[in-house]
Amino acid sequence: MLSLARPSRRHSGIVKGGGMQLWLIPTLYAIASVAAGFLVPRLEATFLAVSLNLSTSSAQAYLSAVASGMMALTGIVFSIAFVLVQFNAVVYSPRLVVWFARDRLLFHSLGMFVATFMYSLATLAWVDRQGAQGVPFLSAAIVAAMLVASVLMLAQLVQRLNNLQIIRVLQALGDIGRQVIVSAYQAVPWRTSGNAAPAQRPTCAPALTVKHIGNPQSVTSIDIAGLVGLACRMDGLIMIECGVGDTLLEDSVILHAHGANSLVMEKELSACVHLDEQRTFEQDPKYAMRLLVDVAIKALSPAINDPTTAVQAIDQIEDLLRRLAKCDLDACQAFDEDGVLRVIYRMPTWEDYLALAFDEIRQFGSTSIQVMRRLRAALAELAECVDGDRAKLVRDYLGHLDSGIERSSFDAQDRAAARIEDRQGLGLSHHHGLASPAASDEKGRAVS
Repeated sequence: MLSLARPSRRHSGIVKGGGMQLWLIPTLYAIASVAAGFLVPRLEATFLAVSLNLSTSSAQAYLSAVASGMMALTGIVFSIAFVLVQFNAVVYSPRLVVWFARDRLLFHSLGMFVATFMYSLATLAWVDRQGAQGVPFLSAAIVAAMLVASVLMLAQLVQRLNNLQIIRVLQALGDIGRQVIVSAYQAVPWRTSGNAAPAQRPTCAPALTVKHIGNPQSVTSIDIAGLVGLACRMDGLIMIECGVGDTLLEDSVILHAHGANSLVMEKELSACVHLDEQRTFEQDPKYAMRLLVDVAIKALSPAINDPTTAVQAIDQIEDLLRRLAKCDLDACQAFDEDGVLRVIYRMPTWEDYLALAFDEIRQFGSTSIQVMRRLRAALAELAECVDGDRAKLVRDYLGHLDSGIERSSFDAQDRAAARIEDRQGLGLSHHHGLASPAASDEKGRAVS
């Protein structure tokens, strides 16, 4: 209990996840264009006495058209882009707004458009400078090159809008989930096999308890390897009380450290836990699955009523579960090189993933024969991919699904149809699949 521990310390400065702030990208473009507009024409006038074979009025018209056109294009393009992002957030999931809005191409395009506008104005100021009747050749060429680059970025933005199609969104979410599963479960160097020393949980109170203080924030990643190194230094054990994806509130316990005895150690421990205002995909396979489920249940809402989209989302969800079935989901311990237990952390169990993947889709899709058939096919094939306790959980869930079908408003014929396995929902039936007790007749024969 916390009250029995030594005086706990509260931490409010845990590292925020994330890299460079995206708003800095167009800012850097603008700063660079202003600096170039100030320096390049002066250097050109001093060291490159070459003028463009163009009349002063034509050069002014050219540069003015580029500047005014780029500013108008910037407003139109980004107004349309953000309207489309908001529209797709309503159709898919509000959590996808952040994902779409954080596309770096959007910010690089904004930066290039602004830079082209500002550099064109700077070059325009040097046309017929002090009555010299000259048009700076290099600066005009740079404006032309920036204009071409802006057009290419506009083409890339149009292609990005094509990626907002539902099948591309689902595929992208599935790809991210597959990458995170590999990094979270199959590429970790700190786990050991059976040669590890016997692990014993400490029975005494922790020497240090780190808490969160401040606004609610989500755990985006945990540096397990760094915590193992710190635990080795203090010859102790670290027990993490939160998991990636958790939202930490005021005074939420982050970790207990057995063996820590200094403020310096507390700061180092805190630096290994990364927080942000938004939940991210890093180290969190649940989040990709969460967004896929969001898309599925949004499609099943009465306002949209699109069960085919839900079936397509289940395709990606089932693939993620098949990959998770190959992983050691119970390995929530990290050891040092000598096989000594150093860190105990939290990871989702197979049951957690199963509930996240199917519970809400089962509930909101209970009136759709297509969704019930696809869920049944997914569970039946998952049961063949796992064994032991995991297979039992899948079979129990399949029985739960059939119980829901029995309680539904379907008539007898629809119930029989809903219990057929069909990977397409309403397409190609599989009569030879796994039969549950609710899907068999009195002689034990599978109902098809």
